[in-house]
Amino acid sequence: MALTKEQKAEIVKKYGKSATDTGSVEVQIALLTAEINELNEHFNVHIHDFHSKRGLMCKIGHRKSLMNYLKKNDPKGYEELIQKLGLRK
Repeated sequence: MALTKEQKAEIVKKYGKSATDTGSVEVQIALLTAEINELNEHFNVHIHDFHSKRGLMCKIGHRKSLMNYLKKNDPKGYEELIQKLGLRK
């Protein structure tokens, strides 16, 4: 269920300012989005996995907090990011 090193490196390379930029808000949101999408696929098969659903809700809340921060500090970057990730807002 976790992202592999290669998947994480690809996301960091795509959304980060450099290949080692793992701490920027955009990269964190992109990584959380990939993990959330993977968990949603997991729940299509394992409907009663309530323990993982709690983890999913925590990830969604963390992503929402980061997105609110980005929206407040960089509205243009926020709009570009939700366009790239295909998120609703």
